[in-house]
Amino acid sequence: MKPNTVHALVTGASAGIGAAFARELAARGTNLVLTARRVERLENLAAELRSAHGIQVEVIPCDLADRDAARLLAEQIEQRRVAIDLLVNNAGYGVTGYFLSQPWSAQADFIQVLMTAPTELCHRLLPGMRERKHGRIINVASLAGHIPGSAGQTLYAGAKSYLIKFSQALHLEYGQDGVHTCALCPGFTWSEFHDVTGSRALMSKLPGWLWMDAETVVRQGLDAVERGEAVYINGRINRAIKSMLKLMPDRLALHLIGRESRQFRKATPD
Repeated sequence: MKPNTVHALVTGASAGIGAAFARELAARGTNLVLTARRVERLENLAAELRSAHGIQVEVIPCDLADRDAARLLAEQIEQRRVAIDLLVNNAGYGVTGYFLSQPWSAQADFIQVLMTAPTELCHRLLPGMRERKHGRIINVASLAGHIPGSAGQTLYAGAKSYLIKFSQALHLEYGQDGVHTCALCPGFTWSEFHDVTGSRALMSKLPGWLWMDAETVVRQGLDAVERGEAVYINGRINRAIKSMLKLMPDRLALHLIGRESRQFRKATPD
């Protein structure tokens, strides 16, 4: 059997949804380029996937908060003569606290990782996909990008909303060239995200039916981009939440989100 020559780049691949993407793609026979900050985790994951699936796995550690990281990452991929057919812009995190409770450097790093870096990686890798007349881009957004912004995660909803609109534009611009772009919008997903933001105890009090596992989120996202969907919201519950808030008057929707934000801030004060 001819070996699979398809390569996928997954950012934020050391844990959570990123690691789930790596495992699912490896099971589908896709060769991988994995990047994140935590080198040891990446190397362990790469060894696991090579052994289990016999695929090629390149590890390129980087911190996408660095302004030159996306350029250097793309250059290293080119130097290794790897053509990226699927880009998964997954790297992300949350900055907790009100806007002025964090230094500008923390906010600037957040914008760099969640908005600038994925946009730059698309700009650098899209030309090759167009030339080969085939490519897939998944920008991991969030249900948060479809609903009003909340207090205490000031930039998060705005950044995810940007990824949704950006993905829609790429879908319209380059879909006819064989490049499908999809904004994947999960809701609450079991991962390390809430441990990093310090909200695990509070999140654990939410009902189980609100949550999805990362593996399901990933499978649905990969299937959605293949179908040519520009935006995919995971789960019927999340789609219902989005539709409900969209039908509400903006003032009422903002009031509801504000009430939930205040309850969250009481449980996790600055």
